[in-house]
Amino acid sequence: MTLKQLEAFYWAATCASFAVAAERLHLSVSSLSKRITELEEVLGQPLFDRSGHKAALTGAGQRLVPQARELLAAADQIRASMAETPGLRGRCRFGVGELTALTWLPRLIGVVRAAYPDLVLEPYVDIGQVLEQRVADGELDFAVIAGRSSRAGIASSPIGQARFSWAAAPSVLDGETRMTTALLARLPLVTLPAGAGTTRIIDDWLAGRDAAGERLCCNNWGAIAGLLIEGTGVGLLPSHWAEALQAEGSLRVLQGEPELAALPYAFQYRRDDTRPLVARLRDAVAAAVDFSAPCRLP
Repeated sequence: MTLKQLEAFYWAATCASFAVAAERLHLSVSSLSKRITELEEVLGQPLFDRSGHKAALTGAGQRLVPQARELLAAADQIRASMAETPGLRGRCRFGVGELTALTWLPRLIGVVRAAYPDLVLEPYVDIGQVLEQRVADGELDFAVIAGRSSRAGIASSPIGQARFSWAAAPSVLDGETRMTTALLARLPLVTLPAGAGTTRIIDDWLAGRDAAGERLCCNNWGAIAGLLIEGTGVGLLPSHWAEALQAEGSLRVLQGEPELAALPYAFQYRRDDTRPLVARLRDAVAAAVDFSAPCRLP
C-alpha cells in the first residue's frame, strides 16, 4: 500500500463526499476512486459499501480510519523533520465571516505568508452557519465563527470577541437617543440573515420584549451600513464603525438598555484533525485577531 492510497481513503472516509475529498487532494473523482480500489485490493477487502446512493464505510473501513490518520500524521512529521526549511506547505482552505474579512483578515494573510511562504491560503467568506457545515463536511480546514459549535465532531477554541452598537440615521430618529421597542415598532430592523452570529445577540436583547416589527435581512455589512445611512431602519454595526459614522454625522449611535452583549468568536476545526497545519494556523489566528481594526470597505 502507499501513502497516496491511504490519503485518498482517509479523506474520502471523513469528507461529505468523494467529490469533496477529490477536490481537497486536487484529484479527479475517478483518480481518487482508483487509489481507493487499489488499496482495497492490497488489503483484500472492501472499505466502502457502494451499493447505496452514497458510499458508506464497511466495518473494515471504520477500523482503518484511525490507523490511516496516525500513519498520515507520522508521514507529515517525517517530512517536517527532514525539510531543509521547516514550515507548512500545500494549501489551506479556511472560512471567515464578513466582519473578519473587513478587519483583520489581511493582517492574518500577511503574517502567515511571511512565516510559511510555501503555504497557499484560500479564504472563503460566508455566514457562520454555512462555514460550520463546510468544516464538518471536510471542505474547510478551519473557520473563525461566532460562538461555539454544538457538533460533537468540531472543536472550538475561543480567540476573541466583537462589540456592536445600535445605530440609525438622525433623520428618522426624531431626536431619540435610546434603542426602544417603540422605535422597532415604527422602523424596520436591518440585520444579517438568520445563521449569522449577530442574530444571536439581537435575539438575546429582544428576549422578553414585545417587539414584533419588520425585519429587513441583508448578507453584506457594507449594504447594511448604506441602508442605515439612508434611513431605511435601525440596526447593528460594529461599535468602532458606528462611532466613526456618528462622528461624520451619517448615523447616531443609540444607547440600549441593557447594553448589547459582546459576541465571542472561536477557531473551529474538526476534532480528529491533528495536522500541524491546524495547530499553527490556530496560533496565527489568535495572534492576528482584532475586530476593532478599521473596516476596509470596497
